[in-house]
Amino acid sequence: MDYQALYQQKLTTPEQAVKAVKSGDWVDYGWCTNHPVALDRALAARKDELTDVKVRGGVTMWMPEIAKAEDAGDHFTWNSWHCSGVDRKIIGKGMGFFAPMRYSELPRFYRENVTVDVAMIQVTPMDSHGNFSYALAASHLADMLDKAKTIIVEVNQNLPWVYGLTGCEINITDVDYVVEGDNPAVAQLGGGGEPTDVDRAVAKLIVEQIPNGACLQLGIGGMPNTVGSMIAQSDLKDLGVHTEMYVDGFVDMALAGKLTGRNKALDKGRQVYAFAAGTQKLYDYVNRNPAVMAAPVDYTNDVRVLAQLDNFISINNAIDMDLFGQVNAESAGLKHISGTGGQLDFVMGAYLSKGGKSFICMSSTVTGKDGTVKSRIVPTLTPGSIATDPRSCVQYIVTEHGMVNLKGLSTWERAEAIISIADPQFREQLIQDAQKMGIWRRSNK
Repeated sequence: MDYQALYQQKLTTPEQAVKAVKSGDWVDYGWCTNHPVALDRALAARKDELTDVKVRGGVTMWMPEIAKAEDAGDHFTWNSWHCSGVDRKIIGKGMGFFAPMRYSELPRFYRENVTVDVAMIQVTPMDSHGNFSYALAASHLADMLDKAKTIIVEVNQNLPWVYGLTGCEINITDVDYVVEGDNPAVAQLGGGGEPTDVDRAVAKLIVEQIPNGACLQLGIGGMPNTVGSMIAQSDLKDLGVHTEMYVDGFVDMALAGKLTGRNKALDKGRQVYAFAAGTQKLYDYVNRNPAVMAAPVDYTNDVRVLAQLDNFISINNAIDMDLFGQVNAESAGLKHISGTGGQLDFVMGAYLSKGGKSFICMSSTVTGKDGTVKSRIVPTLTPGSIATDPRSCVQYIVTEHGMVNLKGLSTWERAEAIISIADPQFREQLIQDAQKMGIWRRSNK
């Protein structure tokens, strides 16, 4: 087959391609760094011709053009599978909503539950076999594109080609339209600045619990990245990677010689992930690198897969938690922050692993804009806050004041353990709250 001839036959302008979108359609922008740029701009230019166009995306790295106009919500509705700061701003405009999920289930959502009229995503240039790589986001894209009635790919020469499992590439024969975009630089996600003393204190407690040969998952945020940096400078060796999101911390570990993956029961020697976002250092590292392997998220986050990886270590953030052991990693009351994502998948999967450990880490306090210091450990979750991890699933909780394991503890033991790692200035009030709730029995008199 002459793939290049087929490419030329399907090549068109962004303006022509987006004519496939009709009022009332469900349009999918893919995930994170794969969101379209030229196609998004062309679709926004058709705003006044369209109504009730529903667009899906997730972990949005830049403000879509379709969301910039004052009356954008009269024409487009944004639906995010996982919220970034940009997604929160779109929701704040009144034209966006969050779609709850366990990230591991997202491919199945597309196979069984949702409609995709038009899908438009950024991809790498086509290879000699007619394939385009999804680059940094295998995620759920294969199932999303299988469901789409019309597929438009926007070629970006700056996207890295990432090797992976089935579900990481699409062939020109399955594409309806090809658009050659402006080749924008790949959006970068910083590490959140220099780690704080609190970050270092929490990370130190966790790193001490990691054995040689462990397999790692890191969530997004300052504390998990600090753990990665500390591992890169530690004496640990022969570590593996099996994670949802690939971040700069893994690159630091790899360049320090910490990641061999030789002890992994699955994908030996490969760093496995569903999507990646970070700095240019990361994008250069993963480009055609056989040490890394992209995979659909229903593989990377499947608890049955994680259970097969011995000494699996899962490290994630939280917004706050209560004295029952419920962890909220999604909202501040009714204000939505992020999403369940893969946190619950990895909390459960790590515990199912032989020698595995799940860590939820957070600072013990947060300082508001008015300077008020509040405890992140609260009697009960604030009304409207989401219990991302139910109390029955949580294992290790870590703050700068210590680490506790909640497995096997009764309600009074949990309350006592959790209060022991709260900021000292709030402990007495938390004890009083626990007494009122009937979950207090001081044992360390």
